Amino acid sequence: MARTTHKEPWPRSAILPMIPISFLQPKKAKYRSTLIVLTALICLSTYFLILRPSISPSQDMLRNGIPAVDQFAITLENVRNSRLSGPTQKHTKLSRVGKQVALDQYQELAAISSFLTSLSRNMIPLSVDPSVPIDPQLVLDFDTRSARAAEEVQHIVEDVWERNPVFLYSKLYSPASREIKAILAKMNLQPSPTIIDVDIRDDAKVLEPIIRRLTSSLELPVLLIGGKPIGSIEEIRVLERSGELHKMIKSAGAVFDSPKKMHRH
Repeated sequence: MARTTHKEPWPRSAILPMIPISFLQPKKAKYRSTLIVLTALICLSTYFLILRPSISPSQDMLRNGIPAVDQFAITLENVRNSRLSGPTQKHTKLSRVGKQVALDQYQELAAISSFLTSLSRNMIPLSVDPSVPIDPQLVLDFDTRSARAAEEVQHIVEDVWERNPVFLYSKLYSPASREIKAILAKMNLQPSPTIIDVDIRDDAKVLEPIIRRLTSSLELPVLLIGGKPIGSIEEIRVLERSGELHKMIKSAGAVFDSPKKMHRH
């Protein structure tokens, strides 16, 4: 009697692991080809979806044919710009602030005269060096760095001499000053002459040399008509006798009127 050999069935736990192995190792050529094509498709999909976006700019420039030297220059410039972006923006903001307006001698004289007549208590600081141009911020009441600063200065110049066509920087105890005051008093001017007795002011130490510098005068008094110095007391006498002084005053905008008291500051 023949002996029947009994084969034990494969356990289920052993069958499951064998499925992928048999799949990954096909025995037939057509299955092997299909597996290769499928693997290639998976690799290409992974490359385009995952790896390609992570390519660095330098690799991208290299792929586009940009030389390595140019790549380095471009990369260095990008780094420099990223580091300097903050300070550059700050510098741009600061550069918008204009330079302080510069005054010539005629404008400086007008600015100081306007400052002194606007309020009787206005004084030139004793710390000011009278031998150099005064800081415009000390005598002007607007932003001297604004875009309209030059226009504002011109307005100050026109306004101060229009309101004060005859202006005298004098000394209270000076004989020449008293003589000029007497000449002006007889003219009965409107508006009345503006007189500043410099020697009795608290800022006389700096104001007097400033006025001498701006008018090229050796000493006070200094008579201004339309903002322009007339000259020494001798020249004023000659102009007064010839009638030229009257013409100059009228041309500056003053009117010969009834007797008025002169403004004192």
